[in-house]
Amino acid sequence: MNCPICEKKMEKAKEPYSYGNVKLGDFEAEKCNNCNEVFFTEESSDKIDEKAKQLGIWGIGQKAKIGYSGNSLIIRIPKKIADFLHLKKGEEIFVRPEGERKLVVET
Repeated sequence: MNCPICEKKMEKAKEPYSYGNVKLGDFEAEKCNNCNEVFFTEESSDKIDEKAKQLGIWGIGQKAKIGYSGNSLIIRIPKKIADFLHLKKGEEIFVRPEGERKLVVET
């Protein structure tokens, strides 16, 4: 198989896959040694989905609303995400922008 990006030959490889900071494991893929593009096989994709479901992170991303509290904006963190991250009321977090439209919340 040739790489659809640079058209060089791709090779089979075991490649790591992470969802956010959660490493799900190494999975079979086709990797281009020229541009480093990685394409996971359909079987690997199914295994990635299964591992994410086992860890409780499958579909964990959700929309949230921005509200007001005093003169500050607040973000309501959905319960499923708060539970997964073990967030507790009053716990200190670190919030930073990443680019123009991305907000990173770290515990």
